[in-house]
Amino acid sequence: MHLIESAPFNVGKRKTYLGVPGNLLAFACKLSFQRGGEGYVSFIAKTKLINHYIESLGAVHVGGHIMVIKTPEALKLINKYF
Repeated sequence: MHLIESAPFNVGKRKTYLGVPGNLLAFACKLSFQRGGEGYVSFIAKTKLINHYIESLGAVHVGGHIMVIKTPEALKLINKYF
């Protein structure tokens, strides 16, 4: 994935919708399965969000700012959001 962003009104404690990044990643994982990628998705995270993505999405930090969602976590995200 190149970039995911939440709209300004959907950031912080007063956000309008919950789970937007997870939903977007679940959609990308679903596309990965449909295209033969076994659910794998990689993305570049902002430094301050790396630990958040590890804890909330099950992403793996592979170095620098690069994060990966692997098959088991992809299935969990898809089951949660679809």
